[in-house]
Parts: sequence; structure tokens; C-alpha cells
Amino acid sequence: MTAHSAPTAPPSAAIVTSGLCKVYHGRQGRPDKVALDHVDLAIPRGSMFALLGPNGAGKSTFINILAGLVIKTSGQCAIWDYDIDAEPRQSRAAIGVVPQELNVDPFFSARQSLDLQAGLYGVPKRERRTDEILAAIHLTAEADAPARSLSGGMRRRLLIGKAMVHSPPILVLDEPTAGVDVELRHQLWETVRALNAQGVTILLTTHYLEEAEQLCERVAIIHHGKVVACDTTAALLSRLDSKQLAITTAADIAEVPAALRPFQPEITSNRLITLSYRPSVTPIAEILAAVQAAGIGILDLSTEEADLEDIFLALTREKA
Repeated sequence: MTAHSAPTAPPSAAIVTSGLCKVYHGRQGRPDKVALDHVDLAIPRGSMFALLGPNGAGKSTFINILAGLVIKTSGQCAIWDYDIDAEPRQSRAAIGVVPQELNVDPFFSARQSLDLQAGLYGVPKRERRTDEILAAIHLTAEADAPARSLSGGMRRRLLIGKAMVHSPPILVLDEPTAGVDVELRHQLWETVRALNAQGVTILLTTHYLEEAEQLCERVAIIHHGKVVACDTTAALLSRLDSKQLAITTAADIAEVPAALRPFQPEITSNRLITLSYRPSVTPIAEILAAVQAAGIGILDLSTEEADLEDIFLALTREKA
């Protein structure tokens, strides 16, 4: 981390925290609340990075420290190589935060909202990219309409635009698709992917685990203020090493054949049996050979792998 000198080249990590702690001290005899407990994270520049955790895990505290809204208790934090204590203005200029709440002025148009936000960041009029940002968030046609007339999805996109007015290299999205329908969620995904393709580092918090799985190549899971996992999405998914094979049989099954008992069989209907196995240990060909040896005819089969939700539940249960 650089304490006082400005970075001469883009850093390899967009955000770095080391031993980051936040303790809310109790009053009137109440116990202290540890919101962040020695959080060490390095978010690669240009990545799509998900920060996951149950309610109260510390995600909002982490984001608010980055945004300068909460003062950390101890540890270090650098944004784009700027220490948040030694160089607060530079570090905050390197980040744009899209809050969960739809805090847009209902009487300002999208264009006016972006211009006002740019002014608050001290961006000179000649350097403002209002039209470019409106195009990027697909609001050109609604540029002069008052915000109160925009749909929920449009307002979400406007919040993203407001966070971009000072051209930050890092964008933090706090539950960006909360409360929007599936179609609007996919539209927002497209907007975020396009920004990332332009080199913007994306830090995403979300309760939709499939969203993190679809968008992000790296995931950190925080629980009780501690980072309980941080790895590539693929590596996390490989941790469970579990898979299910559902077989639709050609004839009714009254009982499980002995040859299939090692695969935790479950008969879910007269002609549907589900088998569980570990791909790293048991090749699927071995299971199909056992099915054939048992004399079971197969009409159809499908497999189901562990997803990020399974990983999330497993890790948060372990650390509870």
C-alpha cells in the first residue's frame, strides 16, 4: 500500500484491506458489536468480484468504510493504491458506490441528476460525460423526463450512472437488483458486464446467489465479520464435490437394487430414482454400469451439480 505518493501505474489490486476491523462500542452496558474482524481482501483490478454474506455479516460496514461513511477501528484499506486515511480524497475519487436504496430526486430529470452529481464531484462542465453515460445506461430516450416518471429498473440504472460521473475505476454495487423483476435484472446485468468490459472493476453484493455465480469470477463470503472463503467461483463450486443423477426408468421400481445402494439411492416416484455421488471419486460410467447390471431400463437421465447457494449454506453453517 502506498501511503503518500500517487500511483504511477494502475495497481494490480483495485481494493486491498489488511486486518480491517470495525467495532461498534455498546452504550449503557450493552456489549460491543464486532462488525468486521480482521478482514484481509485483495480485489483484482478489472475483475467482477462478489461479496456475499447473510444479513448482519458485515457487508454494508465494509462498503461504508470504502465510501468514507464509516470510520474503521483498525487495520489498513487502500483503494486504487490510495490509503483511505492518508489520502481520503484520492481514494474516494477512485470509487463509485451504487446504494441499495433508490435515492433519486423525483423532480430532477436523469440529465439534471447526472449533471448535479458531476458538479458535486467537482467535474468541470467541459469534462462531463452526461450524454455518454446516459447512452451507457440506456436512458438516452428518457434523459429529460423527471425521475418520478421512470420505472424502478430505470431508476436503478440512473443510480449506476450517478456513480460513474467522476469516471471512477471501481464501481461498488450494493444489492443492485433488489426488488426488480427478472427482465430488468438481466438488463442491469448487461449494463454491468459492459462496464466491466471497459475496464471498470466491479464489487457486487447480492442476496441472489445465482447472480454472483453468473457475473463474478471471484467470490468472498463473509460471516460474523470474518472472511470464511475467498476464491474463484469455479474453485468454490468444486469444494462440495457432489452431484446427483436422476434416472427415469422404463418400468416401475418397487425397491432399490443392491447394486445401487452405494450411491445413496432415493426413489422419488414409481419411475424416478435419484443417485448421489462424488465426481472426483466415482465416474458416471461406473454408476451407469451398475444401473445396467441391475437390469434397469433408462428412459431419461439428468444431472444436477452443487451451486453457489450450496457452498454459501455449507460455509455459513460451519462457522455459525
